[in-house]
Amino acid sequence: MGTIAGIDLGTTFSALARLNGIGRPEIVPNSEGERITPSVVYFDEEEVGAIRVGLEALNCRQLNPERTVRWIKRHMGDKEWKKHLDDHDWTPEEVSSLILKKIRQDGSIENGEISDVVISVPAHFDEARRKATMDAGTLAGFNVIGIVNEPVAAALYYATTQSVTGRVLVYDLGGGTFDVSILDVDGRNMNIVCSQGDHALGGVDFDKKVLELFEDLYRKEYNTELIESEQDRARYEDEAEDVKKTLSRRPVARKILYGPAGSLRIEITRQQFEEAIEPLIARTEILIEVALEEAKSKAGDINKVLLVGGSTRIPMVVERLTAKFGFAPDNAVNVDECVALGAAIHAGLTLMRDDPKSVPQGVAAGLRDVKLKDVCNHSYGTICAPIDEETGRHTIRNTIILKKNTPLPCEATQTFYTMAEGQTELQVMVTQGEDEDPEYVNRIATETFELPPDRPANRPIHVRYSYDVNQRMHCSFLDKDSGRSLEVEFCVGESGKLKRAEAEQRAEEMSAYKVQ
Repeated sequence: MGTIAGIDLGTTFSALARLNGIGRPEIVPNSEGERITPSVVYFDEEEVGAIRVGLEALNCRQLNPERTVRWIKRHMGDKEWKKHLDDHDWTPEEVSSLILKKIRQDGSIENGEISDVVISVPAHFDEARRKATMDAGTLAGFNVIGIVNEPVAAALYYATTQSVTGRVLVYDLGGGTFDVSILDVDGRNMNIVCSQGDHALGGVDFDKKVLELFEDLYRKEYNTELIESEQDRARYEDEAEDVKKTLSRRPVARKILYGPAGSLRIEITRQQFEEAIEPLIARTEILIEVALEEAKSKAGDINKVLLVGGSTRIPMVVERLTAKFGFAPDNAVNVDECVALGAAIHAGLTLMRDDPKSVPQGVAAGLRDVKLKDVCNHSYGTICAPIDEETGRHTIRNTIILKKNTPLPCEATQTFYTMAEGQTELQVMVTQGEDEDPEYVNRIATETFELPPDRPANRPIHVRYSYDVNQRMHCSFLDKDSGRSLEVEFCVGESGKLKRAEAEQRAEEMSAYKVQ
């Protein structure tokens, strides 16, 4: 049995954790001795074929930002995004796989081969982004046995290391994403109630607000622009991040801006920073309210607030949460590491459920009393055109088949009917969202279902949706008369098609690329 591991594939940093002999998670340092690895990739132009990942890539970014990729997590599942370098169009999954490959290489030095892993994802990631994350793991040579929502992973680690009881809210504000989850905890028993989130709200956005302050101050002084090139932008993005971190420790941060019209010494106060990020913090508060409403709770029903993610170090975050809930949030563990540590626990639980004989006795004993009940994070449906009772006409609408917050695993079947006589194909759509109006839901898969010819209208089509405990969606469409069926895969990659066999073949091709 190899090492049981979990990975936090983050927007700004990534981390690897393993289970020790008694089932306790431990962070695995990288080859530089650091506990977290910057999620940055640099394609070296001087040394052909050399791909640098982590701190070295971050340091190279200012020299040649065009050959550097950062914050790739924000593009996961986007089949339109490409980075063209050296006659290759790099997809988000491929770039992410390079980060994962670095983590795998470094983690295997002292722990032996690492194969079976659980990778964390934001709770609000849709199916395309979840599938893309799993594909990235496959391309890196991992056997991805499951994925886990980041706030759930963090709660797993909190609940197994701290005394946590009652209704708990996890506030997860990382480098690029925000999630809020509510769960009921009784010792080591955890039941997820609901989650909300935004996959484009995090520390990167706070950095942008500081950068805007830089630009405004320089423009006001010299009536010209501070940033003239991508190198300038990369340098000042890093300076903005440094100011953000400084203002989490001190009330004032000072910098010298070296622009085209001359240098400028500036001073940014914590108050200025907080005014700039107010709309972003307000967005997290709106999502908290939505989550509380879904959980049929109010602020007074929450017994504990757990902090996750590096951006929760911003004092304003703690102050606003304290004012809302009447007590200070809990940051008893390292907010940068708890997701990876929880993902390792989830990996152990997954193997105990799916392949218990593969789990060493010491690990099994350490995890035996940990119980987790997760929920479906979105509503899933399909586009149909039933007859409106008032008008007698077909009306296009989104019909929900699996409801959000249904405990996992779950399954539901509904029957729909063909519309036209002699209909030979059916365009099937899988949707994510709560609204009946098709304009307000996300169409996460569209495929053509071929039907037999020469049939009357109104023939039954059975639609079965299921959601497994590994946070993956499965959909099938069955033509009852002919027995024909269509299984829908949630794919990314070229033209939205990267099936498992293709992912494994691409993994072989990706093995030729060496990361440092």
